[in-house]
Amino acid sequence: MERKPKRRTRERILATALELFNRYGEPSVPAAAVADEMGISPGNLYYHFRSKDEIVEALFAAFRAEIEDTLAAPERRPPHVEDVWLFLHLVFEAIWRYRFLYRDINDLLSRNRTLEVHFKRIIEHKVRTGAAIMHGLVLAGEMRASRAEIETLAVNMTVIATYWLSFEFVRNPRAQQDGAVLARGAFQVMSLAAPYLAPKSRALFDRLAAEYVA
Repeated sequence: MERKPKRRTRERILATALELFNRYGEPSVPAAAVADEMGISPGNLYYHFRSKDEIVEALFAAFRAEIEDTLAAPERRPPHVEDVWLFLHLVFEAIWRYRFLYRDINDLLSRNRTLEVHFKRIIEHKVRTGAAIMHGLVLAGEMRASRAEIETLAVNMTVIATYWLSFEFVRNPRAQQDGAVLARGAFQVMSLAAPYLAPKSRALFDRLAAEYVA
């Protein structure tokens, strides 16, 4: 059986940093702790990344590529209520994989200009995509809402999706967060649009919601 090639040190640094940042929060994990976890010298780590900020920016670049691709997906075909559930799940999965960015978002953005600029664009993309999805539902007869209502809903949905992990953490800082957090987040976002769904689509939403947050 052919052995898989070992991951390069740079890739291992990013994987280890992501795991530690997600577990303890980025502010609590110095670069030396990443090196110690890997069993390498700080000098070896700094050979690949000159600072912890460079590690954070590399992880953010990977997150940005993933979330931007996900946010573009609904534009490829008219959405339906079931598609929205899947879309939200994919968005929350990406957020979960890089959850340290969202748990410490205000602190990170205040310290890093690169993240500040690009995170702003991600937020704007989330709002645009949310509005596009709901306009598609209106055109498909699955939702009844005015343009103004859709614009408001898109912003509110983005707020919840962006700060959901922070809310869960503040609500119970010592609780172990797991996949159920994703389901609750997707449910809360979709619930904002539920009152505007046409009767048939609302019935489908209620059925899917019962399974999703069971």
